[in-house]
Amino acid sequence: MIPDDEFIQSKDVPGPTKEEIRCLVMCKAGISPEDTVVDVGCGSGGLTLEAACRARKVIALDKNPEAINLTRKNLEKHGYHENVLLWEGDALNILEELESFQVLLVGGSSGDLSSIVTKGWSKLAPNGRIVVTSILMETRVEAVDVLKKLGTEPDVVEATIAKGKITPRGTMMMGRNPITIVSAVKGN
Repeated sequence: MIPDDEFIQSKDVPGPTKEEIRCLVMCKAGISPEDTVVDVGCGSGGLTLEAACRARKVIALDKNPEAINLTRKNLEKHGYHENVLLWEGDALNILEELESFQVLLVGGSSGDLSSIVTKGWSKLAPNGRIVVTSILMETRVEAVDVLKKLGTEPDVVEATIAKGKITPRGTMMMGRNPITIVSAVKGN
């Protein structure tokens, strides 16, 4: 995993997804070298970059032009820009244009989560994986509900990470935002 402080960041763009969470998401996504990965709501590119290290091709989407620019900078910094297509715009419109893919990562949905998951699921190849990360309670509930409606039994993991900070008196554990990871695998 690429350390958090190795990412170019901006106060105007969310991310990157914290290192330990990226590790869990990559595990749930099960990305192989033959896979095409779609990352919806790429933010500063944390998950895009990790996916690019593992997949044949990554398509990163965000409606925020600053996010696309920051993701591009992070990809170039780490030398993984050649297998990534950055696409600025509405996820639903872009998903409509895409061919089948093996992994869908959803980190941001601008309130369109159910539609994005449903549209993405229709494009997901057999045995494809979907992973939704959520910091909002409502998003995690919506993710579980829509995946159940699609006939899956979603896996739900709540992760709360604390990172140690060395102080003169000892190591102080600093909590990071709790996050829920909702994932599912599409059958044949």
